[in-house]
Amino acid sequence: MAKKEVQLDERGYRKFGMRDLVSYAAGDLGCNMSFALKSSIMAIFWTQFMALGETLYATLLLVVQAWDAINDPLLGSLFDADRRKYKHGKFKTYIFIGAVGLLFSGLFFFLPLPNADKWLRCVLFVLGYVLWDAFYTVANVPYGSMMSVITTNGSERSQLSTWRSIGSMVGNILPMVILPIICYDASDNLKGEVVFIAATIMGAIGLLCFIYMLKTTTIRVEESSVTISEKQEKFNVFKAMKNFLKNRAAIGATLAAMAMFIGMQASSTATAVLFQSYFGNAKISGIVMLIGYLPMFLFMPFIKKIVDKYGKKEACAVGAAVSTFGALLLFLPLGNGMAGLAGYVIAQVFYGLGLGFYTCVSWALMADAIDYNEWKNGTKEEGTVYSLHSFFRKLAQGLGPSLVIVIMGALGYVGKLGADQPFWVAENMKWLVAALYSFSAIVMFVSIAFIYDLNKKKVAQMTAELEARRAAAKGE
Repeated sequence: MAKKEVQLDERGYRKFGMRDLVSYAAGDLGCNMSFALKSSIMAIFWTQFMALGETLYATLLLVVQAWDAINDPLLGSLFDADRRKYKHGKFKTYIFIGAVGLLFSGLFFFLPLPNADKWLRCVLFVLGYVLWDAFYTVANVPYGSMMSVITTNGSERSQLSTWRSIGSMVGNILPMVILPIICYDASDNLKGEVVFIAATIMGAIGLLCFIYMLKTTTIRVEESSVTISEKQEKFNVFKAMKNFLKNRAAIGATLAAMAMFIGMQASSTATAVLFQSYFGNAKISGIVMLIGYLPMFLFMPFIKKIVDKYGKKEACAVGAAVSTFGALLLFLPLGNGMAGLAGYVIAQVFYGLGLGFYTCVSWALMADAIDYNEWKNGTKEEGTVYSLHSFFRKLAQGLGPSLVIVIMGALGYVGKLGADQPFWVAENMKWLVAALYSFSAIVMFVSIAFIYDLNKKKVAQMTAELEARRAAAKGE
């Protein structure tokens, strides 16, 4: 049987299609095999199993987040300034290095040594987190920026963003559903040794996903930063940061992402305690969260049509409004019986449905913001723009949970008690989760509807002008 002929576009590249979508989705699945494990169970692992204590854990988490202030923008600017020629391209080379590092740093971070001296447990936490964070940036910054060099077509970017979200959700759903079932014992307390085994398996799966993506991704746009002016200016990271702060679209997309992580990540520890001590069944927490994700899949086949007709900004704003409604439902006083659990599930469905609009196109919003930087300032600076976006996302992922742990402590939570929290503390977790979800959804709506300013019409104008500039620069 003859081998199927590869279809090429007018520039000689493989035509954009399903291979690009599946490949790009595999990349975020790889990222989330590591990230979701850390975000979903990290606080319970370190406050309950490793017994660091709420205050010490929150303090150490703030300390390692200080590394982010240097790590993300620095590595992003180095990525932009790197002009070396790599055999497999700059993007793919950095991603591979980061992917391998993620596997081993993840294992180090979850070493189950609860009886070690407290100073050693602190060292394991800080060093493990810093290593994991650095390798995550090395892999994730070029991966996120890669969308802008796979295609310049807005509709195709929306498809990539949707499929990235699919990869992200699969990477989140697997640990979200499976970990509570296998990592909690009959008394709803965490089994740390099982977490380490899970980290080993999931890290290996993540690396394989990255390798698949690297082998199947087609780069169609010149990787180096595009400079519109004739004179090549030396890269200036401070100027790039200043441009980012002037990029209203990037700020809006970043604030929305930070808000999303406050709702989904910062509340994860309170949610775990909610199911441990309020509903009395930690093992079903992942299944309930999965139900909240399912509505996203209902409209995924239609996201391209929705975006093409209404625009990315417009669809996300409506979704954030729906999420706000779902979050407010969590304040209903239905108790901790079946009625309360059913109400929690219904609220999750609405929250997840609205969040799905943003999740499916969030990365396309950021790709447009990177193009906006080129449109207004003459250079893409995709590494710096995306790394600053990533920095603020991870600031929410780190600062948010640390502050929430402090709030939980003020509301009576004691980590060493595990699942045996007093009922009044468990009830406080219910109201805290409702407040975090509501705050998250409201900020997302404001960020997309009133700050992010690249509506459908403006994106069309920007894309047309950039294509004309690039063609003129190449002498076409």
